[in-house]
Amino acid sequence: MSAIREVIDVDRSPDDVYAYVTDPSHLPDWQLSAVSAERLDEGPLHTGSRVKVTRRLGTREIPMTVEYTEHEPPYSWGLRGIDGPVRPRVHGEIEPLDEGRRSRVTVELDFEGHGMGKLFVPLVARPQARKELPRDEQLLKDRLERPSA
Repeated sequence: MSAIREVIDVDRSPDDVYAYVTDPSHLPDWQLSAVSAERLDEGPLHTGSRVKVTRRLGTREIPMTVEYTEHEPPYSWGLRGIDGPVRPRVHGEIEPLDEGRRSRVTVELDFEGHGMGKLFVPLVARPQARKELPRDEQLLKDRLERPSA
């Protein structure tokens, strides 16, 4: 199946959007299924950085480790799951609009199932993500456009 893709425009600069969207501590604020996220390494975020993310998929909370496969501030990032039954693959891009005063955010998401995850991906993960990703992007926009963001 093809990746799930969503696009939204945000009234913030690419630098602001990138800093927020790639900071794991913000995941539960703008991703509905994210219960928690914790960096597993120290220092500046880079390709190879790892994050432990716990997500609610259906009625279960599933911990997984994701690794940054791409880190090109402020324009693109990539993540892939490296453990667990459901392993996401994410690619995000930020395009500057209005001379960098606004941003267009594109997120592409796909999954790889391992073990029982092979059944879980088409039955739960993919349908949930199709519903959730547009809402996640709207939450991202709302959070970033708040005066206190």
